Amino acid sequence: MPDPSAVYSALATQQIETPSWGYGNSGTRFKVFAQEGVPRDPWEKLADAAKVHEFTGVAPTVALHIPWDKVDDYAKLASFAREHGIGLGTINANTFQEDAYRLGSVCHPEAAVRRKAVDHLLECVDIMDATGSKDLKLWFADGTNYPGQDDLRERQDRLAEGLAEVYERLGDDQRLLLEYKLFEPAFYSTDVPDWGTAYAHCLKLGDKAQVVVDTGHHAPGTNIEFIVATLLREGKLGAFDFNSRFYADDDLMAGAADPFQLFRIMYEVVRGGGFTSDIAFMLDQCHNIEAKIPAIIRSVMNVQEATAKALLVDREALALAQRSGDVLDANAVLMDAYNTDVRPLLAAVRTGMGLDPDPVGAYRRSGWQEHLAASRVGGTQAGWGA
Repeated sequence: MPDPSAVYSALATQQIETPSWGYGNSGTRFKVFAQEGVPRDPWEKLADAAKVHEFTGVAPTVALHIPWDKVDDYAKLASFAREHGIGLGTINANTFQEDAYRLGSVCHPEAAVRRKAVDHLLECVDIMDATGSKDLKLWFADGTNYPGQDDLRERQDRLAEGLAEVYERLGDDQRLLLEYKLFEPAFYSTDVPDWGTAYAHCLKLGDKAQVVVDTGHHAPGTNIEFIVATLLREGKLGAFDFNSRFYADDDLMAGAADPFQLFRIMYEVVRGGGFTSDIAFMLDQCHNIEAKIPAIIRSVMNVQEATAKALLVDREALALAQRSGDVLDANAVLMDAYNTDVRPLLAAVRTGMGLDPDPVGAYRRSGWQEHLAASRVGGTQAGWGA
């Protein structure tokens, strides 16, 4: 049986990174519903992220998205974050929201556009140097919509060339994290459509390049935990983007659509030693109809619950059943852990950390949401592209 004290300690030291863009107005391609009290600049985003950490105790860093979070002085922004009890984490590049990228960015057929895209990625490394961030996360919207639109192999060559230049610019303690996505906005071919393509590029680049698994970026029915297990086995799993999906890249709250899948993923993380490694556990979500801060708190809690259940799996009993070919017992061991109500355990962990055992309830009782609605009046609210 798992050591209860070890499970408790692991949960108390878990770290989940929240996304700056999750605090702004975001939504579907059809409509973004504005909310009262939404941040108007990166500074206010960090203040909101600090509140999530205050009530959960396990969200000590916030990811930035450039140019959405562009400021004149990134060292000052990092200092502001520290003053609020958090740090700046992953730097996310944006090569998909300018007219020049209509046919792609680093894979674009025109050298001038590729140069523009790579220069932006290098700018993001400069920002990492200023903020102390160690991870550069890259997701490319590059792809084609029609057969014959561009040469598929040449696009991979262009991608490799651009990645290599950025990789060479990284510092010794910095990483390049390459994300993949099945489709959207390109519908015929996507230049980094799956974990195999991302893995192949990272393998060629070197040890400082690793793969990002976004849980919403797969075809229906994909066994994501197998991908996680394989990348962990190869030492190439660098980060997660946690969210939920029903149909495509829905970016719903983590664990909302299929909590059993999140549990299975976290079990493979625990099984493969990823829980105590440098894997970045990040959220990547949009909150269109729900309040921002409590929704992010809820996602953090959902990841915590999946992690707690994964840590409770009796791995000795599971291994014994697997070696003996007892299919029913093996499945039962996993199901026993998954069906365990871990909320009392997590409440005890939070109490031990000096926190309220009910983070969402504590946030609502704090009156902070009402304070934001009253104080953040005027200006332009932050959102996608803002």
